[in-house]
Amino acid sequence: MKIPKLRRVIAALLFLSTMINYADRLALSIVSRDIRAEFHMTEQDYSYVITAFFVAYAIMYAGSGYLVDRLGTRRGFALFISTWSIAAMLHALATGIWSLGAVRFLLGLSQPGNWPAAAKAVAEWFPPRHRALGVGIFNAGSSLGSAIAPPMVAYLTLRFGWRFAFLAVGSTGLLWLAAWLFLYQPPHRNHWLGAEEYAQIKDGVHSPEEASAAAHVDWRKVICMRQCYTLILARFLTDPVIYFVIFWLPEYLRKERGFDLKMVGDYAWVPFAAASVGYLFSGWLSGRLMQAGWKLPNARKFGLLLGTLLMPAAILAPLVPTAGLAIAATCFVTVGHAFFVANIQTLPADLFHGHEMGTASGFSGMGGAIGGILANLGTGYVVQHFSYAPIFFLAGLVHPFATALVYWLLPNRYFLRE
Repeated sequence: MKIPKLRRVIAALLFLSTMINYADRLALSIVSRDIRAEFHMTEQDYSYVITAFFVAYAIMYAGSGYLVDRLGTRRGFALFISTWSIAAMLHALATGIWSLGAVRFLLGLSQPGNWPAAAKAVAEWFPPRHRALGVGIFNAGSSLGSAIAPPMVAYLTLRFGWRFAFLAVGSTGLLWLAAWLFLYQPPHRNHWLGAEEYAQIKDGVHSPEEASAAAHVDWRKVICMRQCYTLILARFLTDPVIYFVIFWLPEYLRKERGFDLKMVGDYAWVPFAAASVGYLFSGWLSGRLMQAGWKLPNARKFGLLLGTLLMPAAILAPLVPTAGLAIAATCFVTVGHAFFVANIQTLPADLFHGHEMGTASGFSGMGGAIGGILANLGTGYVVQHFSYAPIFFLAGLVHPFATALVYWLLPNRYFLRE
């Protein structure tokens, strides 16, 4: 039996994995003030717990790309989602800052594998013209996961307690794993894929030979390539912005705007829902521009530029008089970052051969995680001793600088296909 339009099913699985990833990740921030009160933690203590996540995230992001290249997309993805689902559920057993930091560290070790694995799956199933859309689809899952987490976790916490909320949210990844193992193989080995659909994509996706060349990956060579260190720098600068929104927006709304847990559940999802539109539209736009005759590098860079133009709205968030306007300003931030990231995460597939792509994607994500570590520690100190205004100010400025770096350091000749 064949499954019609199997690529859409694969894209839906990637979307759902990223949704689960972000729901598991965001759950802590929703109940952070409740946990801090129970464990007698300050804002600085909370920043240390988040930093434990980021340290592990940075360590494993580079390693996760290499592991995905070595294990293959199917087995690599299965390893990471099973581990992070268990780690998310173990949050329910935390008894203090040290145990909370430990399970957060385990979550950080396992969650980054979602991105090189999903990017590699897109490269295996989507030709270049559709890759940004494929990346946009799975990244839109981060927005939906972040959007459903506040009301879901708030409801579960108010009804059953925060420990049950972690158990419920974490268990969803194990259900996804069963569907993944049942359905996923690369196109040349997938017995659910019809011959007609395979014929449509086989000339534009990464070849079986590239997929089997993982044993020959030279990670030292990859990290020294201009393509790789440019992506590392770009994500080092920009990833901390979305991490700030994920981990600190509920704290900001409760401290500075007077929200309680129910209000966080009612309204904190809005910026993430807005971002999902940015992910999908940006991915579609890149392919549409290429269809209209734009060169691939120019289409990708234009997507980065469009997102960058929205980011200075972050500066207004702490200055506007109402919480509604602050959330609206944050929507511009999440949509702008969505435009940026849908294209920056597509670039490894455009700049590297198939057996190097996961490794390059992993190293670039590691750069983002290291930026997240430094930014998060600084955020904890600044908001405890001053205010959120300096953080929002910096969040509005880093994307323009990162986009300028990409235009400068990655002229079109570095792309595999112009």
